[in-house]
Amino acid sequence: MLRNSQQGVVYYQYDSFRNSSGLRHGVFTRLGGQSRPPFASLNVSHTVGDDNAVVDANQETVFRALGVSPGQVVTAHQVHGCRAAIVGRREAGQVIPETDALLTNDPETMLMLRFADCLPILFYDPRHRAVALAHAGWRGTMQNVAAATVRAMQAAYHTDPAELRVGLGPCIQVCCYQVGEEVRAAAQRAFPASVPLFARQPDGSYHFDLALANTWQLQQMGVRCFETAPFCTSCCVDEFYSHRRERGRTGRFAVLLGPDRMS
Repeated sequence: MLRNSQQGVVYYQYDSFRNSSGLRHGVFTRLGGQSRPPFASLNVSHTVGDDNAVVDANQETVFRALGVSPGQVVTAHQVHGCRAAIVGRREAGQVIPETDALLTNDPETMLMLRFADCLPILFYDPRHRAVALAHAGWRGTMQNVAAATVRAMQAAYHTDPAELRVGLGPCIQVCCYQVGEEVRAAAQRAFPASVPLFARQPDGSYHFDLALANTWQLQQMGVRCFETAPFCTSCCVDEFYSHRRERGRTGRFAVLLGPDRMS
């Protein structure tokens, strides 16, 4: 991934996406905004207790970094589910209710979701110039939001999963993601026992591999091209928000993705 910095605003881009004409994207960090602790500083969520005016200013900072206007952006009320919604300029500026994946092929539309340990998944179909952005926490993973997004792209755009380019974003990694029996039981129902999703620790606890779980699900759908962000949000709390590391008192970083007009 390439690290970009514009006047203190830091965001990352995938090498496999940057070489594609007609695509805009950014995995933003927590750096370069106006929020005060514990939300410092580029928090883009209105639902964590931050000042709304400051959040609005932070969002405008993010949009400006990618050269988009607020009226082009579609986001969602994320609920840790598997609903995927197709959007375009009719939904511009809206928050889509109870949705964890957004799809578009409209070059005037930019997708945005918010994260703080959950896994961002970015999808690009170069043949049909369509994109999708999904939010996968452990609950959404057990409901297979990744596969639901691929199926939605197949239905809407005739996407071939083998042609998809997928970016897995910063999330809490297996090194830090201790889970209890609820997650282990859900994984036993959702995955074959042969998939090595848990690492047992010396103290007898289990750590869950969120990125691997979603990678395996995508591979079952026929996806072959992946680029994975080399960051654990809990380890890298200096650059990313971590709900777990910061005990729930933190912000959310932005991920944006949208098709652009061919040059």
